[in-house]
Amino acid sequence: MAEGLRERKKRETRQRISDIATGLFLEHGFVTVTIAEVAEAADVSVNTVYNYFPAKEDLFFDRSAGVVEQLSRWVRGRAKGESAAGAVLRELRADVESVSPRVGLMEGYDRFMRCIQEAPPLRSRLWSMQQEIHDHLESTLREEAGADAADPLPGLIAGQIAWIHQTVFVHIGREMVAGRNPGKVSREVLVLLDDIEELLSPNVLNYAVRGAE
Repeated sequence: MAEGLRERKKRETRQRISDIATGLFLEHGFVTVTIAEVAEAADVSVNTVYNYFPAKEDLFFDRSAGVVEQLSRWVRGRAKGESAAGAVLRELRADVESVSPRVGLMEGYDRFMRCIQEAPPLRSRLWSMQQEIHDHLESTLREEAGADAADPLPGLIAGQIAWIHQTVFVHIGREMVAGRNPGKVSREVLVLLDDIEELLSPNVLNYAVRGAE
């Protein structure tokens, strides 16, 4: 269905507020900048900001819904004969090899990470998002594997797959904050992914293999 004018204007307003807020946070620090300052810079009212972003942290992590659902999307999109962990490893390798901004391999990512490190509310929200990623993935694995509610295995596998994802992002974030070149970090992370895969047991690597349709 085509996007209506009203919906498009709302989406553009939301994005403009978010972009302006992110710029202010990166320049002055998350804790220092107020919602009133964001509203003034975006030429909207404080209430308008809150209508789009119920919490200040939502302004910084404005794409959190997509991040939370990403692992589940990869698992649901796995190929025939591919496991859940295999799909995640494949997708991560593709993003890392292409030096994609989606995994933080970009100039300026260090500012984003420093902003998080210096703001306890953002660190807390990031931890909460990691829990959401795990829980969302567990639900997806339970459905994809046809496991019942009492089966602990989907939760255990979700923990292992979420660990892969988190380990890659933590390593990239640390190296980018250190001022490393994205291309060099990319090559190192490809080796790291190989090491991670070797550590995973067959139970993880062969869980939820997609059969023939």
